[in-house]
Amino acid sequence: MPLAVVHSRGLDGLSAPEVAVEVHLAGGLPSVTLVGLPDTEVKEARDRVRAALQNSGFEFPARRITINLAPADLPKESGRFDLPIALGILAASGQIPGNALNDYEFAGELSLSGELRPIRGALAMVLASGGQGRSFVLPEESAREAVLAGHVRILMAGSLLAVCAHLSGQGELSECLAATGEIPGQSDYPDLSDVRGQTQAKRALEIAAAGGHSLLLVGPPGTGKSMLALRLPGLLPPMTPAAALESAAVLSLAGQFQPEAFGRHPYRSPHHTASSAAIVGGGGVPRPGEISLAHQGVLFLDELPEFDRRVLEALREPLESGHIHISRAARQAEFPAQFQLVAAMNPCPCGYYGDAGGKCRCTPDQVARYRKKLSGPLLDRIDLQIEVPALPAEALQGAADGESSATVRSRVTQARTRQLMRQKKPNARLTAKETDHYCQPDAAGAALLKQAISRLKLSARAYHRVLRVARSIADLAASEAIASQHIAEAVQYRRFAMD
Repeated sequence: MPLAVVHSRGLDGLSAPEVAVEVHLAGGLPSVTLVGLPDTEVKEARDRVRAALQNSGFEFPARRITINLAPADLPKESGRFDLPIALGILAASGQIPGNALNDYEFAGELSLSGELRPIRGALAMVLASGGQGRSFVLPEESAREAVLAGHVRILMAGSLLAVCAHLSGQGELSECLAATGEIPGQSDYPDLSDVRGQTQAKRALEIAAAGGHSLLLVGPPGTGKSMLALRLPGLLPPMTPAAALESAAVLSLAGQFQPEAFGRHPYRSPHHTASSAAIVGGGGVPRPGEISLAHQGVLFLDELPEFDRRVLEALREPLESGHIHISRAARQAEFPAQFQLVAAMNPCPCGYYGDAGGKCRCTPDQVARYRKKLSGPLLDRIDLQIEVPALPAEALQGAADGESSATVRSRVTQARTRQLMRQKKPNARLTAKETDHYCQPDAAGAALLKQAISRLKLSARAYHRVLRVARSIADLAASEAIASQHIAEAVQYRRFAMD
């Protein structure tokens, strides 16, 4: 039969539409024509597939070969189509049975020797293929990732020869089985008890974990800001299976997912020289940025004022919405971005503003310019702003006496459970209307909040964020009502720590 159709998957953002690889052999001068909006990586498949077929002992047809990747209006990228193209050529030339292809979907990059190499986005492709009733054939390393989807039969293949032997009935591919058991625990995160002193900062970290709030840590160098941020993932409640799958699928798109890390909250810490596309995502073929790779986890931005102003302003919309929509002239893509922002900064360029020993030599103009690198609208979106002061010698030399991450995580998990039972989402994700409904303080709390709005000149956004933080504080205290003490604590976190 001179025509063969092989099923595969493309990638369009986090979705994976079906792609039919159609191979037709015709008379005429030998040639290979590849159509269907292939990019450079896909076009190079012609040479990889030719060498892989010949080195695997198959014949590359000396005929006019037309390969169509349908649908034609979906751009195709990466080497994942090598395997289906090779199988299509073999089926169209009668070297393997074509009727065996209908029960499978294939993806994999071929080496020149015919070995299969792992691909990006295997988990996202398998999640999209569940309703088709087909088995999915993948390279061994990609199969161990994709099997986490749980609802598709995954077959592992090490080479083109092994796939052809399976389709011809001369061998069997091994099925990849998911490891049994629950999502891994969080005992291997850095422990909060390692941080000495900083009682107020630890309290702010617990509140941030309970409600999913963003946090800004301000203090001189070496006071533990980075240590605190690194311990936030260990305070977060365990991820649900659906959230763990979504986080893993985004990491898979970037080729950064490790199956042994499934269920762990991501922790991303990009350097301050990172571009806007690296942080929020982008490129000619839209790829997820750091805010999406931190989905269901923590994005830590150290030396916050040193980031480019345009990069920081690009964070404003995803901080509110929990997703990012990337538009290019020819492509659009949407990625999830429900991350917790933790930022750290010094109080001045040298880092020692306000030091009792007089270390700081910055002029008032230098300090003002440094602080103005952060816009008001961005600071307005950061729920908790806390000072992390230098520790006295007694605290540094004394024994660690703080609570462990497990103890704090237990309280955080109970508070988050109350939120999900009450409103089906963390407090930080409440809309303005939902905030008015679920976060109304008692009479004393309302009076105190009214005074705070007047004295601190809080915006409408800041007003709602104070209420959400107060709701999280009340949830940690197992209080149904938001009392004046909860409002008072929430308000003090809104006062920019450097003022």
